[in-house]
Amino acid sequence: MSVRPSHLLLADGSVFEGEAIGADLSVASGEVVFHTGLSGYQEVITDPSYAGQIITFTTPHIGNYGISRHDNEAGKVHARGVIIREMARRRSNWRSDEPLEVFLRERNLAGIAGIDTRRLTRVLRDSGAMIGVFGTADEATLRAALAKEKGTAGKNLVAQVTTVAPYDVKNTAGKGAKPFQVVAYDFGIKATILRCLSEIADVHVVPARTPAAEVLARKPDGVFLSNGPGDPEMVAQAPQIIGELLAADVPLFGICLGHQLLGLALGGATFKLPFGHHGANHPVRDLATGKVEITSQNHNFCVDPKSLDGKVDVTHVNLNDNTNEGMAVRGKRAFSVQYHPEAGPGPHDSRYLFARFADLMRGGA
Repeated sequence: MSVRPSHLLLADGSVFEGEAIGADLSVASGEVVFHTGLSGYQEVITDPSYAGQIITFTTPHIGNYGISRHDNEAGKVHARGVIIREMARRRSNWRSDEPLEVFLRERNLAGIAGIDTRRLTRVLRDSGAMIGVFGTADEATLRAALAKEKGTAGKNLVAQVTTVAPYDVKNTAGKGAKPFQVVAYDFGIKATILRCLSEIADVHVVPARTPAAEVLARKPDGVFLSNGPGDPEMVAQAPQIIGELLAADVPLFGICLGHQLLGLALGGATFKLPFGHHGANHPVRDLATGKVEITSQNHNFCVDPKSLDGKVDVTHVNLNDNTNEGMAVRGKRAFSVQYHPEAGPGPHDSRYLFARFADLMRGGA
């Protein structure tokens, strides 16, 4: 296969030369971020939380173990593109169904390889996530596309990724005690999250704008607020809906964007991190036990704990930058974490949180 020259341009004027991989698109644009996980590229690419973003993988070799049809986190790819150092020439894994290159082409996702991803990551770390464009088009076309791209700011990206109709996920724990009934708000939910929830409950997934009254009419044992992309302040109606659920005192568990939306529902504030948290190796301390968990994360925004003084107890803290990674609502059966306890991909240190949700639905504190 002949090499297709490609270029990456960033909003700060940086230019990187490489070669095109994946779908044959002349231009791809979005917000460029970096992901530090050593594996899990398939789950990352198919995570709806990356809507509107171009993912830079800091691991130098991507595609080593190919693609498995069982590992997609969503049926559709919402990321804008991928940036890698080198595509593996051979895939080696008994679960592999196809090469990464074929996977990208089938989903019309373009990428650029041969990039000095160490240099690019330093630029993003020092200057923050920024708008970028790459492709095989000429420089003038790329610069015109760069000028038009607005990134993820001011957009309700959840509207692009949420389910259009409710659906059910059955309990997978087998025979025994009657499972809980959980309603899960889909702000960009991942398949691994649904698998974890289905181990403790029958799960009814609803679109992001589903009224609280409709959810409460089902008399659920608990409500789950999922992960998702973009700015939480742009997710119309969600804070009001969550506020009504809190008033009804139904047990609530939120992760990632769900954590941020819970904060807004309580009257708190969120802010954008310089380059976000994207990876499977972020240390988080559980303040109750002192235990440090290595966590999987993917978010650009964070809840300001000072804006929620007297309303929540901070339960988890990021040890890299001391940001809020978890909270419990005072006087309510509601808690949330900023990271991804389902570990899709990532370590399983935090999966106990699903058991904690089950305990809360059982009537525990």
